[in-house]
Amino acid sequence: MSRSTDILLTSLAPAVWGSTYLVTTEALPAGYPITLAALRALPAGLLLLAVTRCVPPREWLGRTFVLGSLNFALFWVLLFVAAYRLPGGVAATLGSLQAMIVILMAWGWLGTPMRLGALGAAATGVIGVSLLLIGPEAQLDWIGIAAGLGGAASMAAGTVLSRKWQPPVSALSFTAWQLTAGGLILLPVALFLEPPLPALSATNVAGLIWLGLIGAAATYVLWFRGIARLEPSAVSMLGMMSPVTAVVLGWVYLGQTLSLTQSIGAAIVIGSVVVGQSVSRRDNSGLKKWRPATAGSV
Repeated sequence: MSRSTDILLTSLAPAVWGSTYLVTTEALPAGYPITLAALRALPAGLLLLAVTRCVPPREWLGRTFVLGSLNFALFWVLLFVAAYRLPGGVAATLGSLQAMIVILMAWGWLGTPMRLGALGAAATGVIGVSLLLIGPEAQLDWIGIAAGLGGAASMAAGTVLSRKWQPPVSALSFTAWQLTAGGLILLPVALFLEPPLPALSATNVAGLIWLGLIGAAATYVLWFRGIARLEPSAVSMLGMMSPVTAVVLGWVYLGQTLSLTQSIGAAIVIGSVVVGQSVSRRDNSGLKKWRPATAGSV
């Protein structure tokens, strides 16, 4: 497939992730972040394992649990903490720092050249997200800030290590391994720290199905596929499309206003993503592509 097709397919993941806030606030019970994260990850991972019938070999178990922790367990828990303790705009802006962290980690761990253009595009994208989401009433909480930065660093490390550690299986199997590992990490923590869930309504179940099957299983297959085919800085820049989608969905479904400043911020984000892809294209030659799946894997 062409690079443009790879970018388009990968960008579908953060575009869908932008619906997470709407679904969480409108369709899920409040106050159970770890439990809901476990229910989002583990069933989706087990379903993909049943489809692929491919489990990680012994030598991949350690790496799988490290990646499952970084990309799902630790990242989702810190994301919820930041969301609870900070205004949504501040939390999303801290999360958008992931692109800059990925560039630094890829330089240190993968030897990817650090280009000023890529750093500039990432920094501009952070400014665009802040204009898009941060209002004058925003207040800071240092625990929330630490959680937001930690979540960005966790996802960034997971992105770079997912590029560095490419198993000889398909993206579908790789996603199944990580989702299951992340869910297994989250489940005992949820049972220990949170009360049992109340009886779930049909709306609650629909929300969990959306976040699990679409917002986790399907989208992370595209995300990890993109990580294998594109340079990490290009993939991380695409993540900035998530807050744009969230604002558009809030405007369409919740009747939220879209100010001129927010429109400018959205334009800056989209522009920075385009520029970031152009700069990162120069680093794409010579990077190892995803190896073909082994026999019997999907």
